[in-house]
Amino acid sequence: MMTGITGTPGTGKTSIAAELERRGHTVVRLADTVRPYIIEEDSRRQTLVVDVDQWAEEFEPIDGIVEGHLAHLLPCDRVVVLRCRPDVLRKRLSPRNYPPEKVAENAEAEALDVILIETLDEHSDEHVFEVDTTDLSVKECVDRIEQVIRGELPPSCGSIDWTDYLEPGI
Repeated sequence: MMTGITGTPGTGKTSIAAELERRGHTVVRLADTVRPYIIEEDSRRQTLVVDVDQWAEEFEPIDGIVEGHLAHLLPCDRVVVLRCRPDVLRKRLSPRNYPPEKVAENAEAEALDVILIETLDEHSDEHVFEVDTTDLSVKECVDRIEQVIRGELPPSCGSIDWTDYLEPGI
């Protein structure tokens, strides 16, 4: 069974994947798999443009966890969408030296459920789970994800609403 862990940058994917790996799970970090599929590097926005269709088509499914911003585009059996309140997300992204526009873009994407919507476009809602990482430790998040993997938690999507955190004028 392949479980995807996805989310807006700053929601905790990397830290959670490291803990899952520490607990003995097989984890593939998708950032390590996209290099051959990069079409363009946007240095101003510190973003890589990937040929997602070819990458997803050629990706060899695994029995384990795939972690990354694009995990929801793969044929996962279950997908965990990590969420974080946009004001907290801004604080998490600031130390990364992202341009202010990129921080604002990611906080807005989180408030608008962009990754969740993309996930639901690819997967039926009975295979999608949201985990709000805002106030949970990495270990608490991993405990929940392990419950998802074992089938102990019911699907959950659409219960988080960050629209109050949208900037005026959006």
